[in-house]
Amino acid sequence: MTTDTALWKVVLNMPDALKKELLHYAEYLLEKYPNAQENTKKSEEIPQKPRLAGSMKGTFVLPLPDDFDEPLEDFEEYM
Repeated sequence: MTTDTALWKVVLNMPDALKKELLHYAEYLLEKYPNAQENTKKSEEIPQKPRLAGSMKGTFVLPLPDDFDEPLEDFEEYM
């Protein structure tokens, strides 16, 4: 569910007096933060770096120790 949909559902269930208060508050926020919509659009336009397959190659120590599959002493109480 998007934020717009959730907000719409909440507003539909409000009495008229609260809807007026919400409208006044929304107008106040738009006046206080006039660049809020511009900042949102700019952050969405930032291109994401593509992920590279195999970029972690060589970062893990191999071969694994012989006791790799053995239970750990720290978890004995849970068995």
